[in-house]
Amino acid sequence: MSLTMYQASIPSFLRMLANLSAILDKAAAHAEAKKIDPSIFVNARLTPNMFPLSRQVQIATDMVKGCAARLAGIEVPSYEDNESSFSELQARIEKTRVFLESVSAGQIDGSEDRKITVKFGSRELNFLGQAYLFDFVIPNFNFHLTTTYAILRHHGVEIGKKDYTGSY
Repeated sequence: MSLTMYQASIPSFLRMLANLSAILDKAAAHAEAKKIDPSIFVNARLTPNMFPLSRQVQIATDMVKGCAARLAGIEVPSYEDNESSFSELQARIEKTRVFLESVSAGQIDGSEDRKITVKFGSRELNFLGQAYLFDFVIPNFNFHLTTTYAILRHHGVEIGKKDYTGSY
């Protein structure tokens, strides 16, 4: 049996968003237990020229909501990108989860050859659906998830590989 575009995307995105949510819960609990202002974590970076944790979460959620919408041929939901707390980031993850669950397999399956255009300011990237999913979205989504994990781990939150990958 072959793998469909839906099977290759939405279930994994949902699983990893749940893991991201759990990691942010651990970070919030760590901040509370250690009496650290949570905004220190939300604004933390690995290096000065990288985006802060809040932006990493925003981009990760943008990747998967954009992917689901583009593969399904529907409008990409627009978020304000103004989250500045763990609770606001959690609400963004939840909003993304709800959107992903609203997109059916029937809308995404068969999108391997759908023409996808992604605009970044004046720059435009063009893909076919399968290349968009495997060569653009999945690597970018994983990068921003990993960077979020690394920021928190670097700042002392007690998380490990199992937190990132989840339980099996």
